[in-house]
Amino acid sequence: MYTEEDIRRLRWQSRRGMLELDVLFVPFVEEAFADLDQDDQDRFVKLLACEDQDLFVWLMEREVPEDEDLQRIVRIILERVQPK
Repeated sequence: MYTEEDIRRLRWQSRRGMLELDVLFVPFVEEAFADLDQDDQDRFVKLLACEDQDLFVWLMEREVPEDEDLQRIVRIILERVQPK
């Protein structure tokens, strides 16, 4: 289980310095992270360890991560921000 302190750290780590990533990650941590199940929270932490260029192409839907865990969390993030 992630504590409030852990979530504050994740919020800081979500600030990548690339606007396209920042506008996805920071609100996601603030508004959705706590509601994820433990496995998806762990997937998000794993995603944050990836290189910005990889994150960018995945979140702009130009490529799909090979790792199934990363595929899942990218889908969760994108579904949250895409209009229905």
